[in-house]
Amino acid sequence: MKYLRFAIVIALAGISAILLSSCGTTGSRALPAYEAPLAKSDFQTVRTTAYTHTESDHLQFTNHNALGGQLQAAGPPIHRAENTRVPLEPEGDYRLVSYTPGPQPFSMNDDEPKATVRKAARAITTTTTTTTQTVKVVRGKRVVVKARPQPPKIGSAAADWSRWPMGTTFRLLSTGQIYRVDDYGWALAGRNTIDLYMATQAEMNAWGAREEPIQILKWGDSEESLRFLQRHQDYKHIRRMVLELQGSEEEAATLQ
Repeated sequence: MKYLRFAIVIALAGISAILLSSCGTTGSRALPAYEAPLAKSDFQTVRTTAYTHTESDHLQFTNHNALGGQLQAAGPPIHRAENTRVPLEPEGDYRLVSYTPGPQPFSMNDDEPKATVRKAARAITTTTTTTTQTVKVVRGKRVVVKARPQPPKIGSAAADWSRWPMGTTFRLLSTGQIYRVDDYGWALAGRNTIDLYMATQAEMNAWGAREEPIQILKWGDSEESLRFLQRHQDYKHIRRMVLELQGSEEEAATLQ
């Protein structure tokens, strides 16, 4: 029994040494070079990268974000039905039809379905990622019925919360996809980079690094972000975000 207790003590000591060694390594890791923040605007061009939960440096966090929720991949990019061949006759007489819908305003709470009336001879259906338009012939006239839009699937994004506070929701103008900031990372502190969550490593690699124009749909709460981060200032990247949220940009820039 005495030998068993001794073995347990030795094992616990070894585990403690490993944990302390790990913390020491993390603490000595240099922060990325500091970049001056972008001007706060609803339209920005930012550097975007991609990550996934199966990367080696993310395995310890599994598929969870900094808030404890599950990481989400964004919905598919928007594809417009342009230059699509549709049959105009039952026999299969195909003609080239060019259809380019106008810009669709984004709203999380759209109104009830609406209908507009136009002259036409036959019914067709067109689909986008947010709405489905069904065209029906009523008494020789084409009635376009706009169904209630489905809410877009919002993906997870990691960023410096002093630049894009937690909860900041934005749209990639190149793809129409919507993301929300619910994560952060060591390499993002003091940087004008947003990391987009992808479901697989193949999608992550395909995205790479891109300069992307984005539209901010909703800014997150800086005060709420500060309260959350202040509890974790033992980590230098979090300390840098806290300093910047407190208005101490010069001190944040010198933190290494």
